[in-house]
Amino acid sequence: MSRTFSIIKPDATKRNITGSINNMIEDSNLIIVAQKRIKLSKEKAEGFYAVHRDKPFFNDLIEYMTSGAVIVQVLQGENAVENYRKIMGATNPDNAEEGTIRKKHALNIQENSVHGSDSDANAEIEINYFFDESEIINN
Repeated sequence: MSRTFSIIKPDATKRNITGSINNMIEDSNLIIVAQKRIKLSKEKAEGFYAVHRDKPFFNDLIEYMTSGAVIVQVLQGENAVENYRKIMGATNPDNAEEGTIRKKHALNIQENSVHGSDSDANAEIEINYFFDESEIINN
């Protein structure tokens, strides 16, 4: 069993589709072992996305991610990072496969409803950025 990190983004929380997204996650044999609904501060968002600081979309990304509530989660399961990336679908929903979260729910490449870790190492970093170990309930 391994873990990955997930964010249900502001476009999805504003449209009240978090339940549908969580159903898709759970239907893919991933278990939600930690979950919080939060509003990211500018500082917290900038720290999380620091790797993108020099990219032209950085300010728009921070503005978007702080525009409303997000759901931060820890998911657990076999090959959690790989499996969640499959169920999320391509970053650009136009390129996402049918049956993926982004194909079903994303509005566009930025408002693509979910974020997921891209490696086991980044999953650990991202989980630790938002959660204390005591907040994660292993099943």
